[in-house]
Amino acid sequence: MTRALEAESHDTATTHTAPARTDEIEGSPLDEIFSFQELARLDEALTMSSRETGLRFTLYIGDLGARTRAQAEELHARSGGNPTDSVLIAVSPGQKVVEVVTGAGASRRLPDRACALAVLSMTTSFAAGDLVGGIVNGLRQLSDQAGHPAALRHPH
Repeated sequence: MTRALEAESHDTATTHTAPARTDEIEGSPLDEIFSFQELARLDEALTMSSRETGLRFTLYIGDLGARTRAQAEELHARSGGNPTDSVLIAVSPGQKVVEVVTGAGASRRLPDRACALAVLSMTTSFAAGDLVGGIVNGLRQLSDQAGHPAALRHPH
């Protein structure tokens, strides 16, 4: 059960990898993990968070293996774009783990305490059975904390 959603999605399948991509097999059990509305809600939250903050938010939902933090950091490094201004939220529901990885630039705007509060909010929703709602609320909290990029801030 592995799904990756990005604010700027792209298809990297080749003729060699496409047959192995089970998320594209019609009628696959993976098609039943999220409804179209849930996927749209996650995509909108990722897009709005990225647009409002100037940071690139990405989401990974799936197993993170035995070394969850190391795997999340590797996913962040491979997420494309500029990892310095990127934020990865990695959720492993089966392992009951949430990892937030921030690049060096993003971490100045998202301190560990802010990330921990967002994770707490997410896990509270997850415990109530609301995976999508928890992620959306966590993204909102993180984007509120990060604020607008300096170029878009208006002096009051």
